[in-house]
Amino acid sequence: MNNTDLLKVAKTYGNPVYVYDSEKITAQFKRLTNAFKGVRKLKLNYAAKALSNINILRLMNSLGSGLDTVSVQEVKLGLLAGFKPETIIFTPNGVSLEEIESAASLGVRINIDNLSILEQFGSKHPDIPVCIRINPHVMAGGNSNISVGHIDSKFGISIHQIPHLLRIVELTQMKINGIHMHTGSDILDIDVFLYASEILFETAKNFKNLDFIDFGSGFKVPYKEGDIETNVEELGKKLSTRFNEFCKEYGKELTLAFEPGKFLVSEAGYFLAKVNVVKQTTSTVFASVDSGFNHLIRPMLYNATHQITNISNPKGRERYYSVVGYICETDTFGTNRRINEVSEGDILCFKNAGAYCFTMASNYNSRFRPAEVLWHQGKAILIRERETFDDLIKNQVDLQDLFAPKKEQLTVK
Repeated sequence: MNNTDLLKVAKTYGNPVYVYDSEKITAQFKRLTNAFKGVRKLKLNYAAKALSNINILRLMNSLGSGLDTVSVQEVKLGLLAGFKPETIIFTPNGVSLEEIESAASLGVRINIDNLSILEQFGSKHPDIPVCIRINPHVMAGGNSNISVGHIDSKFGISIHQIPHLLRIVELTQMKINGIHMHTGSDILDIDVFLYASEILFETAKNFKNLDFIDFGSGFKVPYKEGDIETNVEELGKKLSTRFNEFCKEYGKELTLAFEPGKFLVSEAGYFLAKVNVVKQTTSTVFASVDSGFNHLIRPMLYNATHQITNISNPKGRERYYSVVGYICETDTFGTNRRINEVSEGDILCFKNAGAYCFTMASNYNSRFRPAEVLWHQGKAILIRERETFDDLIKNQVDLQDLFAPKKEQLTVK
């Protein structure tokens, strides 16, 4: 996609608006698949939480992806999108036994990450195969806010609890078909990830009838010019060799699984917003856009960097701007960014807006959530309509009769 294409999308569908490039998503899927071509059985399970529009799910299904889900609602979205139940894995955190049973009743694979639910589920449903999520106590991600493999993480069963885990499995006679870990997002050090993988291999030796080992994901993508990213080709070569060795030791050909989300869709996404006001204070020039952290919360929540460009004036003289939103809170997208000169009415483009952007959007300040557009085979296709005022109030119960102003009592003399 180029700036002209993006400007046409904004003109046709309004702003703010999300745009996703299907060609980039496909290329990322193929890149990851090729990186692990040395493994006979590979399964990529797209993490639906990154971008859950049903049309994106349909695209992933058409590429041969499985689906990683974290709620029973995501499971149902996956089924509606055409995924077969056996290609969906349910990997929740902190949910009730009832929700896990609800997902299991739909025929999807189950991944459990705590001993309490494992014992309860195994006691009631010993014949339903279960994957176990391990916490290796290794933080392979580069951002402490989004790394989940450390010792204080709420995710996974500690490797120090393996004896207790094995006792539960033995007493319930439940079937364990997979071992899983997720060390966190923005993996930079491949050797640290491989170290965590060895812990997973050692854990897997305790179970004799596994079908797969799931290594999570968290591959880093570049967010700005010159930014570093996970070398998936190097990781693919090293981990594939080690995985094949382990399968020989184990005596069975297992499936190597990943659950990429950000890696597949982040760079494919663009978020377009119009500049409402250019405001200069004693020290700062603000470019205020018709959006806020209600649409793109990652900069405020994770201190994430999204490259911002002025696609209305791509050749203008560069100046420094702090790009902010229209929410009645501090909602800064970027501070003192070098951007081609900005005027009121210009369209700014936020890159890497495919992952954890729309899915984390809200109606804060009673603002509408934007439209979503898929750029597919050179055409812009609307895949989610912009919300309207009716959407804001459709689930509210209006008790106007209860709170109607009382009529004044007339006094008759």
